Amino acid sequence: MDMKLELVAVAVTDVDRAKAFYERAGFVADHDHRVHEGLRFVQLTPPGSACSIVIGEGITEAAPGAGGGLQVVVEDIEEAHAELTRRGVEVSDVDQQPWGGFVHFADPDGNRWSVQQLPAQG
Repeated sequence: MDMKLELVAVAVTDVDRAKAFYERAGFVADHDHRVHEGLRFVQLTPPGSACSIVIGEGITEAAPGAGGGLQVVVEDIEEAHAELTRRGVEVSDVDQQPWGGFVHFADPDGNRWSVQQLPAQG
């Protein structure tokens, strides 16, 4: 049986501010629906990803900024660093490790992200 992760909740304090940040980072806003008072569902997907994030009102009881360990994988870490920087996202310097190259950033609430380029397979 296949089990595919498709949606991860990310807790934020200001939905519109967070949505603008993720769109600036290149995520695509798939949905933004107010289901009813107290429930707003905003789904955003990183380019090329099969998994999305959801932010909004009434989505999670987690504390805003509690998200950590969120990770996306790219083919070229230098290109990803340049693109995020060009888009106005504050990112770390590229960190080259034997297990891959990384840059890190956080959303306005402090939810932490890693961008990884996997090491060459040889």
